[in-house]
Amino acid sequence: MSKTRFLGNLIKTNPTLPTANSGANYGTATGIWTLEEAGAFRAAGDWPIPASAPGAPTITGVTAGNAQVAVAFSANASTGGLDVSSFTALASSGQSASGSSSPITVTGLTNGTAITFTVTATNAASTSSASSASDSVTPLIGVVGIIAGGQSGNTSTITNTIQYVSIASASNSSDWGDLTVGRSGVGSGSSSTRAVFAYGGDTSSNNLNTIDYISLTATGNATDFGDMSTSRDGTIGMSNNTYAVFADQYVMRYVTIASTGNSSDWGNMQLLRSAGVSCASPTYGIFAQRNAFSNTIEYITFSSTGNSATWGSLTTSSASGSGASSSTRGLAQLAYNASYAALTQVDYFSLSSTGNASDFGDLTAARSSIGEGTSNATKAIFAGGYSDASSARVKNIDVFTIASTGNASDFGDLLANSSQHASTSNAHGGLS
Repeated sequence: MSKTRFLGNLIKTNPTLPTANSGANYGTATGIWTLEEAGAFRAAGDWPIPASAPGAPTITGVTAGNAQVAVAFSANASTGGLDVSSFTALASSGQSASGSSSPITVTGLTNGTAITFTVTATNAASTSSASSASDSVTPLIGVVGIIAGGQSGNTSTITNTIQYVSIASASNSSDWGDLTVGRSGVGSGSSSTRAVFAYGGDTSSNNLNTIDYISLTATGNATDFGDMSTSRDGTIGMSNNTYAVFADQYVMRYVTIASTGNSSDWGNMQLLRSAGVSCASPTYGIFAQRNAFSNTIEYITFSSTGNSATWGSLTTSSASGSGASSSTRGLAQLAYNASYAALTQVDYFSLSSTGNASDFGDLTAARSSIGEGTSNATKAIFAGGYSDASSARVKNIDVFTIASTGNASDFGDLLANSSQHASTSNAHGGLS
């Protein structure tokens, strides 16, 4: 066995030179070394340095999503002598997630509840202290279309179900919660944070004066808002961010969405209205059709109460249609004509000035008695209704791109076959 005189006057078989920390691994320094020798190795970068915890990261931003938040951060320049292997974002509500880089998305959060976050860094030696807390952030449900109540199945079963879709991407609807009472022919309106539902008929064919509301920041059941002055069915609603106006017969009544309470008188309509087209811009509320056949479009101005005025005409006299809009263009799904034939046709009209409607395109199939449609700034959806062939209810959801004329495409399906429901959203044309 050969022996070699080694540094430090240590006699060792097959000696190993010292090495520095490398990445996530500690270096080695076996043997006996003089201070002079150790200093020389360290100066050359070949000596292990005791590792410690990394420095705390710095949070640079938090972005809310649906039951989740993306936490962005920058790593500390101090790694503690070893590579950082992971970062962990911790919510003040207890949920956490880890990753190797920024951002980290923490899921399973409660929509509508404000929280803050901290971030730590971990290497093979230890975990850093926590960063300073982020700004407060509130997870939100996102842009959703709400479909509430109606008649489901093919036996006219009145439902209290509230369901929703994410309007931005095609999908089937999901359960949101329940109305305080099952009803169909109910009207709706909404701000960006709250939806209200008024009137409707119940399981005993009684007309109701009930007003419900839900928060649009998180799923959940409806709560009592107040009462309408009378009991009605077949109502249509329209809203801006402040007022929801409900039209039925010759009467229009309204509520202030942000505060609970009973309804107040808005004014009168020119024609007897029920179960027709409604939509809105931030300035105007639009409604058309009637319980008999009509092509007249009427409007109100949200800035002041008063009677309606004539806006223009639809292309065809029709009934039991549905409406949706962006802030600049309204769509009217015509439902069925004076011969009681269901239509595929959808009209459109400008919401910036009065005038007549033009043909926009067609549904994927003829349908009537949808109830209300809804929208965000770019897409309009019409869900459920009666099919033309068998007068059976369907669960299909159609979607149109509002800015360009053309036919509908399939969006997804409701939870069940349904008709005569209320629909609204937290991003419809009255809010843009």
